[in-house]
Amino acid sequence: MKIVVIGANGQLGSDLVGVLKGDQVIPLTHDDLEISDFNSISKMFEKYKPQIVINTAAFHNVPECEKDDLKAFTVNALGSKYLAQNCVVNNCVLLHISTDYVFDGKKNSPYLEDDLPNPLNVYGISKLAGEYYIKSLMEKYFIVRSSGLYGIHKCRAKGGNFVDTMLKLSKEQNEIKVVSDEFLTPTYTLDLAGQIKELIKTDSYGLFHITNEGSCSWHEFAKAIFEFLDIKVNLKQIKHTEFYSGVKRPSYSVLENARLKSLGIDRMRHWKDALHSYLLERKRLSLI
Repeated sequence: MKIVVIGANGQLGSDLVGVLKGDQVIPLTHDDLEISDFNSISKMFEKYKPQIVINTAAFHNVPECEKDDLKAFTVNALGSKYLAQNCVVNNCVLLHISTDYVFDGKKNSPYLEDDLPNPLNVYGISKLAGEYYIKSLMEKYFIVRSSGLYGIHKCRAKGGNFVDTMLKLSKEQNEIKVVSDEFLTPTYTLDLAGQIKELIKTDSYGLFHITNEGSCSWHEFAKAIFEFLDIKVNLKQIKHTEFYSGVKRPSYSVLENARLKSLGIDRMRHWKDALHSYLLERKRLSLI
């Protein structure tokens, strides 16, 4: 199977390229393809003739999206539209990565795929617009919403993930303050990549939530990181109002892998088990 991975040098894209190595994988980076340019996408299809396109590329720096909503919609919404249009013409399946930020967090119990979205910020709105373009234009698609991604490889847009930030702060500050009233499910990109590999073997198209199991606050996430690594830090809980960045964020964005479970293909482990494996791998690679 010929699979194009867009954003192949990113945090999730890098793991997908590794996990899918048994297939004919074509890794493309921003230097190879501009998803906000219809002609660039068309030329990619002419050159590679993929059977599946996996799109991990996005403008997902949340504060920057607020400052540049035109870029956010050009990349996250129109880019999705252009990919969908080209996939239809070329009879190609599209798997598109979306986000838990399409929800407003007011449900306070895990979100299902058929729950009504209500994004609070430009990033969430632009990603939801991308979902709607794909749904309106295509039949053979997978939209995958996930949450709190972290992995071995660097996130291109942000330079690092939450674990990187915590480890950096533990070396620089005597006291670390982390929000305790925003809840998510941290998700290891290697686990997500493995689940995507299983999903694209099926023809069960549509919308999927894929995260590791369980949930926690950002403070609990940080605490688990330091406990696993036996790092002694002065970790303080704060409310999100004390750490306001100018961007509205959902206070609760936990996702339930309902469709995966209904199909009997959910292989996502608990977030603490995934985090432990990730930290052990970082130790093995001398990245701690």
